Amino acid sequence: MPQESEYQCDVLVIGSGASGMSTAITAASKGLKVLVIEKALKFGGSTARSGGWLWIPNTSLAKVQGIHEPEGAARTYLAHEAGDSFDPDRVDAFIKYGPEAVDFFTTKTAVRFDMPLVFPDYHAEAPGGRQGGRSMVTRPFDGRELGKHIGDLAPALPELTVFGMMLGSGKEIVHFMRVTKSVKSAWYVTKRLSKHFADVMKFGRGMTLTNGNALSGRLAKSLFDLNVPLWLNTKATSLTFEGGRVSGATLMREGRAVRVTASCAVVLASGGFPYDIERRKQLFPHAPTGMEHFSPSPTGNTGDGLRMAEAVGAQVAKTLPNAAAWVPVSTLKRKDGTTGIMPHFIDRAKPGVIAVLKDGRRFTNEGNSYHDFVQALVAASKPGEEISAHLICDHKTLRTYGLGSAAPFPMPIGRYLRIGYLTRGKTVEELARLIGVSVDGLRKTVAAFNEEAKLGRDPEFGKGSQAYNRYQGDALHGPNPCVAPIERGPFYALKLRIGDIGTFAGLKADASCRVLDGESAPIPGLFAVGNDACSIMGGNYPGAGITLGPALTFGFIAGSAIVESKVGAGSSVGSTPVGSLAYHP
Repeated sequence: MPQESEYQCDVLVIGSGASGMSTAITAASKGLKVLVIEKALKFGGSTARSGGWLWIPNTSLAKVQGIHEPEGAARTYLAHEAGDSFDPDRVDAFIKYGPEAVDFFTTKTAVRFDMPLVFPDYHAEAPGGRQGGRSMVTRPFDGRELGKHIGDLAPALPELTVFGMMLGSGKEIVHFMRVTKSVKSAWYVTKRLSKHFADVMKFGRGMTLTNGNALSGRLAKSLFDLNVPLWLNTKATSLTFEGGRVSGATLMREGRAVRVTASCAVVLASGGFPYDIERRKQLFPHAPTGMEHFSPSPTGNTGDGLRMAEAVGAQVAKTLPNAAAWVPVSTLKRKDGTTGIMPHFIDRAKPGVIAVLKDGRRFTNEGNSYHDFVQALVAASKPGEEISAHLICDHKTLRTYGLGSAAPFPMPIGRYLRIGYLTRGKTVEELARLIGVSVDGLRKTVAAFNEEAKLGRDPEFGKGSQAYNRYQGDALHGPNPCVAPIERGPFYALKLRIGDIGTFAGLKADASCRVLDGESAPIPGLFAVGNDACSIMGGNYPGAGITLGPALTFGFIAGSAIVESKVGAGSSVGSTPVGSLAYHP
């Protein structure tokens, strides 16, 4: 598209992650002229490197499988999880319109999901918690359907891939872990890798898109089917505020300023602030200089949406108990010399893995969610010391399940030892000396853990006692899928620090996604979705997909509200709250 100094549309969406594209698709499907811009060179944002899971209660996908929730269970659960930060109006909107959003996208667009029968909420034992039926994963997608646009799709996070291939559902991961133990798994892995390598030879990348890459691809296909332009390498620098409303924005595109007039709304979907160092200093207690934090999120997510909104009177919510979705991460030097950041989602729950502090002692149930694990780490760390921990395991465990970026046998681990990502010791005592933790502390910890682990027990922290622990463990290992002794050397350690998979603290908004000012009144013409809006989870992490589920839902709500305000008789643009929004397939 040629450069333009001015551009007119109905809706300007700033950001091309799930929330931005879902907003754009909803509005464009109702006839509005929409423009999506993306600061990065490729589209997809955080979504493209995510797991592609969405948490939405009471969907038709669950009901088809016979999963029917008790009335009010989801609200009860979210109220319990959010505590004092519970936002009843926005939560009610999410619960009401989430199922409608899923129906809209799965019947009218290229988006498709699969729902496992059992994927428990992270706190399934809490009031309103469920053993399954709320978390769904994006169905794999053939990248060739994107045509020429496939080259513009942001890649998956390299640390979460095998030979550049992102693994899909839990079943696929299990096949790769059992490749040397099962003929069926070996055949599956052989076919999967063969297809991947063939695609790389022909197209320069794998074409079987899974997880977040699949969601980004499916949303983009739907966007392009509606002829919505997506401008890459385009940064919004300021919002236009005139006549008492936000009426557009100034962009920098290919080195030239472009003034966009948006007659209906500007939608902020720029991915939150994981790389805004100043805001980190303000809101991340563990990062007093802003640098004690290692995010696998895209580096371009620097809080642009929040700053532009604040300039026109918006407010950022700063009272959540946790400003981001925490995740323990490890760092390593990639072959190209850049630093990779590996989030640890699953390995901590495997039998034979424990986490220890500098004193050599455990501090929590390692099988708990990544968000809970980090909170426990912060609480247990001593003032003035670096907030970090080490995962510890023996050789059998490492080669059976892998650890971080080090994949299970038969994948080699030599490089990870050479670059210091993994540390190996012949004995527990030697390992402790090498990683700088208390020798006596680690020796006593391992000995005490092993004594109970031989019986499948963990009386100290109850690893394996919760549904989520067991789901992420090894179902074929008994009597406890999360517990096994650490007894056969050599022994290995891997250092963990704190990162995030998205920020929670965002712009104050109402149930229609309208951004609010200091008096809690909507700023006409300005909407926020995704991580640019304050999370409805109250700083907690209730289940798999609690970022993308609301992203899709509130994108649908925002797009519908903008359309409703456009066609509403006598209404001013961007001033109508969610009322009669409904999608009837």
